[in-house]
Amino acid sequence: MSSIISSIARYLGRDVDALDVISQNVANMRTTGYRAERLKTDFRTGILDPSPVLSLADGSLDVTGRPLDLAIQGPGFFVVDVGGREMLTRNGQFHIDASRQLVDASGNPVMGQSGPIALSRAGVHINAGGEILDGGRSVGNLRIVAVAAPDALREAGDGLYTYTGMPAQWNGSIHQGALEKSNVDAGTEMVRLMELTRHAQSMQRALQAYDQAMQFGVNHIGENT
Repeated sequence: MSSIISSIARYLGRDVDALDVISQNVANMRTTGYRAERLKTDFRTGILDPSPVLSLADGSLDVTGRPLDLAIQGPGFFVVDVGGREMLTRNGQFHIDASRQLVDASGNPVMGQSGPIALSRAGVHINAGGEILDGGRSVGNLRIVAVAAPDALREAGDGLYTYTGMPAQWNGSIHQGALEKSNVDAGTEMVRLMELTRHAQSMQRALQAYDQAMQFGVNHIGENT
């Protein structure tokens, strides 16, 4: 395979990867706390990096009035314990389980600064800084992990994320009685889809032109000898 065909095939492969990312974003436009994915471009080669970067932009708030629904504003994440492994989430749809622990929608314990959070009632007050008041008594603070390196944040399914970078200072706020919507913007995804479609079409035309040139050359070999 010639270097030209290899290059075009590589670009088309990256277009397919980008289409997968756009499709994933669109499919999760209504998923609570979902972080939109973006593919970076290597400016030296013009080729998309296959590892998506998650957008840390805030999603809009959906006010529910339920005291255990929590939304984060700012580049931070709640911490939950998933089978002994700490993972991050922006989905603050929490409730109290049978053992009176604060858990997420999947039953994973929500972590405070000192470990799992035990509550005596659902009608607690949680202030903007994450302090939890149960019956007027402070029972701890939510553990919030701020992300300093978006490149080190990875989507793990079910609204969960892993982070291998250094933590940062969190300067956001907690909104009680609200959930954060997905930060996917439909207009942005539509523009990206149109740009991607035009690029893929241009690559296909380049491949066709190269194929025609090769066929012309093969058909006329030896004509002038």
